[in-house]
Amino acid sequence: MPLPLSWFIAGGAVTVVLSFLMIGFFTREDSRTFTYPRFNLLTLPLARISFVYKLDVLLRITSVLILLLIILTGLFGNQRPVDNLAPTLVWVIWWVGFGFVISLIGNIWSFLNPWKIVFTWWEFLYESFANADKYKAPFRYPVKLGMWPAVTLFLGFAWMESAFVDSVVPRILANFIIFYSLITWSGMVLFGKHEWLRYGEVFSIVFGLMSKFSMTEVRVLDFEVCRDICPDDCRIENGDCVDCYECFAHSENREFNLRPPVVGITSSASITPSGFAMVMLLLAMVSFDGFSATPEWVAVQTFFIFKFPTLTYQFFNGGLIANTIGLVIAPVLFGGVFVLCLKLICYSVGAKHQNVSVLMGAFSFSLLPIAIVYNYAHFTSLLVVQGQQLISLISDPFGIGWDLFGTATYQVDFGIISPLYLWLFVISVIVIGHIAAVYLAHLKALQLYHKSDIALKSQIPMLVLMVLYTMVSLWIVSRPIIE
Repeated sequence: MPLPLSWFIAGGAVTVVLSFLMIGFFTREDSRTFTYPRFNLLTLPLARISFVYKLDVLLRITSVLILLLIILTGLFGNQRPVDNLAPTLVWVIWWVGFGFVISLIGNIWSFLNPWKIVFTWWEFLYESFANADKYKAPFRYPVKLGMWPAVTLFLGFAWMESAFVDSVVPRILANFIIFYSLITWSGMVLFGKHEWLRYGEVFSIVFGLMSKFSMTEVRVLDFEVCRDICPDDCRIENGDCVDCYECFAHSENREFNLRPPVVGITSSASITPSGFAMVMLLLAMVSFDGFSATPEWVAVQTFFIFKFPTLTYQFFNGGLIANTIGLVIAPVLFGGVFVLCLKLICYSVGAKHQNVSVLMGAFSFSLLPIAIVYNYAHFTSLLVVQGQQLISLISDPFGIGWDLFGTATYQVDFGIISPLYLWLFVISVIVIGHIAAVYLAHLKALQLYHKSDIALKSQIPMLVLMVLYTMVSLWIVSRPIIE
């Protein structure tokens, strides 16, 4: 660190507070009808050329082939994680890299999801050979169930990523991918492709949340499509259909827009309890993943290891117990603190909007920038440094001595990024993310209360929460990584 940690923590907290004051005093009451500029990229010649030459089809085929390659290298390749393509491609390039790109550029996962692509191909074959107009799922998805299947699966994924140390073992990773593939395709067969993507397919939901932060959106201008095609009310509060890919796939009157970053979160509809749980889990996952690498958490792991000395089995030991407990407690703790904050908001504004569930639906999405920027802060060094392993692994994906492209001997450059610049980047994105969260929460407060003075008063508890989380986040990223 170029300066003492206390200086950075104090500076970050003061910046968030000053931003709150500026937002509160300079945001007009008519901001509750928030609009933003956008430009339709489909009007560009390059977009028309890509459709003419079917570049999207080539990308989809590549996506499926990469999924198949990951499974094959995991099952039959060298089982040392550093010598096998699967762990680096899944945990570094896909989970971290895709998250970065989607948060910044847009939801490319909707077009490259290999499970969605394979099922679409299967639907085409079914319709061709069964002489059917369209595959119809035998069951209706119980909408009251919400996204709880995806929340459960995401908790399992978070456990693999943050708690289960053998998740980098190629064969174990490949088996988990096969297991998840079977669950996903079974859900699509039973309930329909779009229904399962909306409620059960973890990464369509998680990447969809991240893409609300991005600079692009899909928009459908033909409302009849929304009424006839989409089984849910997919239109947002102002009546527009934004980021509904089922309607986008069936409409001719559509846009693929460039927009300012972050503003997509302002157009989000109210969140459901399962959606709230997903946001809390996403926020807690990236925070716990960072905290679990600190000396303080290693001390907790050591306590559990000594507490259960007889548990020496590779898959079940004291360290795994500690990580599992921490991963379960983290979203509960985050959710509890946030609900307490909402109760303080109810108390601060008096009788109006006393229902915490209303505020939960209104303000939960304002936490997304925090989760996204902390993802950047925590994983940038991982992507930049360990991501270089892909250069050598593409020449020898199975780890058996190949050199297909002449890059098998490439050595990772650990000094590719300066610690000073990395630290300044981390501080910047954390503070910017919290400022964005304060701004989004204030806009939502204006929509609820209509008066700037009441909205400003209601956001004082949120300000305290943002300042505390800024300080905790900076402290976590300042700790040495010793996992």
